[in-house]
Amino acid sequence: MGGLLLLVGAMLLGVLLLIVLSGIRIIPNNRIGIVEKRFSGKGSVKSGLIARNGEAGYQPQVLRGGWHYLMPFQYVVHMAPLVTIPQGKIGYIFARDGVQLEPTQVLASNVSSSDFQDVEAFLKNGGQRGPQRRILREGTYAFNLVQFVVITEERIYSLPLSREDSDVIQRMAGVISERGGFYPVILKDTDDKIGIVTVHDGPSLAQGEIIAPVVGDNSKDSETYHNKFQDPDKFLKAGGFRGRQLQVLVEGTYYVNRLFATVEMIQKTVIEVGNVGVVVSYTGEAGEDLSGAEYRHGELVTRGKRGVWEEALLPGKYAFNTYAGKVVSVPTTNFILKWISSQTGSHHFDENLTEVSLITKDAFEPSLPLSVVVHIDYKKAPLVIQRFGDIKRLVEQTLDPMVAAYFKNIGQTRTLIQLLQERSDIQKIASEEMKVKFEHYNLELEEVLIGTPSSPANDVQIETILMQLRSRQIATEQVETYGRQEQAAIKERELREAEARSQMQTGITQAELNIDIQTSQGKADYQRSIQQAAQIRALAEAEAEKIARIGIAQAIATEEQVRAYGGPQFQVTQQVLTRFAEAIQQAGVDVVPRVIVGGDKENGTGSIMEALLAMLLSDRFGALSQSASGTALSEEAEKLRSEIRQKLQGPGETKK
Repeated sequence: MGGLLLLVGAMLLGVLLLIVLSGIRIIPNNRIGIVEKRFSGKGSVKSGLIARNGEAGYQPQVLRGGWHYLMPFQYVVHMAPLVTIPQGKIGYIFARDGVQLEPTQVLASNVSSSDFQDVEAFLKNGGQRGPQRRILREGTYAFNLVQFVVITEERIYSLPLSREDSDVIQRMAGVISERGGFYPVILKDTDDKIGIVTVHDGPSLAQGEIIAPVVGDNSKDSETYHNKFQDPDKFLKAGGFRGRQLQVLVEGTYYVNRLFATVEMIQKTVIEVGNVGVVVSYTGEAGEDLSGAEYRHGELVTRGKRGVWEEALLPGKYAFNTYAGKVVSVPTTNFILKWISSQTGSHHFDENLTEVSLITKDAFEPSLPLSVVVHIDYKKAPLVIQRFGDIKRLVEQTLDPMVAAYFKNIGQTRTLIQLLQERSDIQKIASEEMKVKFEHYNLELEEVLIGTPSSPANDVQIETILMQLRSRQIATEQVETYGRQEQAAIKERELREAEARSQMQTGITQAELNIDIQTSQGKADYQRSIQQAAQIRALAEAEAEKIARIGIAQAIATEEQVRAYGGPQFQVTQQVLTRFAEAIQQAGVDVVPRVIVGGDKENGTGSIMEALLAMLLSDRFGALSQSASGTALSEEAEKLRSEIRQKLQGPGETKK
């Protein structure tokens, strides 16, 4: 019996120990424990989902990592992961319990219950159920996944309660994904785009309004500064409306709740150089009409008001909301309007214009091509748009009928030939008269250009007239050509005669020049011959005088030598003997002959040499020898002596 009791006690102790041990809960540090209370003395939850007062049901607190003891069988712990939002992405929150949304609300406000990790504080401070306006940024959160469902791109963090609940969450995740809501709105400066914001929460616009005005964001009050729609509660507090917003997003990164607002990307408005942009605003307050009482073509208002802005946008890029108005591009450079069916200007304002059909005074029906150069002052561009809406409508509905009527009137006052021949005058008159008409429409007419009239299809009458005119002109030109050719022939004959006279005159001039040259050359030769004769005479006289002087000198020297050697006879004898000896030597004559021809000395006969020597030494040289010895000279010798002395004395000396 004692053993049985001991066994029962041990069993009870084991059961008690098992019960105690079964109440211990171990929560990993990367997970949380959601506590569900199965029974309680306070009964079950009367309203809502979370048991805030200890009732049976899901408890607001969660268990974090570590060891926890809970009463066995009374509590159930559901393991759930921590919520992780990757960097650069957005998470969305859906609250299952809380205050019900207002009829005009789409998202829960929860301004005073911003900490979603404290469920009890969230519910106590009036947190609202449903999708929240606030979003989750990068980080890790320990959420009670029974109270809150967190939707991210990678997964949905939730403790499923029913199939219907899961379907609702899945549909919400699909909407967010379609709107690109898991990523921030990024506008790059290289894309030249702006973001058009459409808010899906808040009060509706008043009747007649199509776009919500700008509110709060430019204010210094932090309570109304919603930071470009990134703080929905402040946006609505500042008086924001739901619907498409006038305020746009420019370059930057924006973490916008896509359940609160969607963003549409559009291109910036670019006004090219040579153009201005006239703004037609569809929104804003009604402004005072600045165009005057006489001008009743619409309202011209100041910038920001509803109507046509009096100040046009100059060339550049603008973050203009094209849902709030439109920008009409108006060229400020000269542009051409062509009334020619096969041609169109660069702006395509004249793509529907054709040639003007005329009826001339002589009942021809030509088609007249025209070109009109127009300029619009950039300050008057808003007036043009205010009156006509756009330039193409102005061209087609006003300028086309006005220009056509003007030239039809011109055509009725002139024949076809006049229309062709007076084109320049018509063009000049049209430019002056139509300039006034264009100024009435705030346009500046620069020039009117008239083309050549053409025939309608299958009409050969105008072509016949033109052929006759061409033939007449050709005949006129031929007459003119023949006259010019006749004049040219006369001029050519005169030219030939002049050339012949010129050539003959050249010969005459050349002959006269040759005569003058020859005369001059003759005179030069004559003077040269005179100079040469004088020179020869002078040289002859000088040479004669020189020879005479040399001869006289030699004579005097000879005379002196004769005196020195003993008289002239001796001197002559010496010279003769010297010459005789030289002649014998050169002739090779033997001095001593091989055969001696003898002679009788006594009878006066001897050899030839003896005879020669006897002759040289004869008395025939006696006259000279007497002169040398001082005896009286012969008459011939005295005459020779006198002439020599006269030469030596010269003509100017006195004879002694």
